[in-house]
Amino acid sequence: MAEGGKTIRQNQRQRTRKDLLEAATRLMKQGNRPTLEDVAVEALVSRATAYRYFPSVEALLLEASIDIATPGAEELFGNESSTDPATRVQLVDQVLHDMILANEAPLRIMLAQSLERRAKAVDDGELLGRQNRRTPLIEAALEPARGAFDPKALEHLIKALSLIVGPEAMVVCKDVLQLDDADAREVKRWAIRTLVAAAQKGHG
Repeated sequence: MAEGGKTIRQNQRQRTRKDLLEAATRLMKQGNRPTLEDVAVEALVSRATAYRYFPSVEALLLEASIDIATPGAEELFGNESSTDPATRVQLVDQVLHDMILANEAPLRIMLAQSLERRAKAVDDGELLGRQNRRTPLIEAALEPARGAFDPKALEHLIKALSLIVGPEAMVVCKDVLQLDDADAREVKRWAIRTLVAAAQKGHG
């Protein structure tokens, strides 16, 4: 019961965090530079609540700007005719890769802030995870071919692809492996094709 209550509380906190980001995004799309108080009012939460989730309006607006730059599944796949899972996941990676390059500096700041919060956390169970933007896109990419995968293999595939698609992969490619952009893209395309094929292979 205690564990279940903890999970419910974490889910509620994650929803509140998402509500604050969506409120900031709406205000920014109106051409405003809102204060944290403005965002709190828009999200229907107290100012104190907003400050518990974001230490400053700069941190909130920084992350909201990434939300604005990240396409939704409907936008990404609305005119996509292919049902091939590897092709569709590669499209996700291509679009996010371009977005990451265009927003590299703020994304690196976000990663640094996330690592700092994790390093300072006393109770990991009370530390909110980062906003997960990539998994819904990966799930949407794989949806037309869902029947081609064993359910457990599909679950593992989605998680494995999340290691390849996103800003962390950019840091590894650029800072650790020191790949140029073309090589980084090709390595990720190869990894996506390989993981999708491996997940399909076990389906009987």
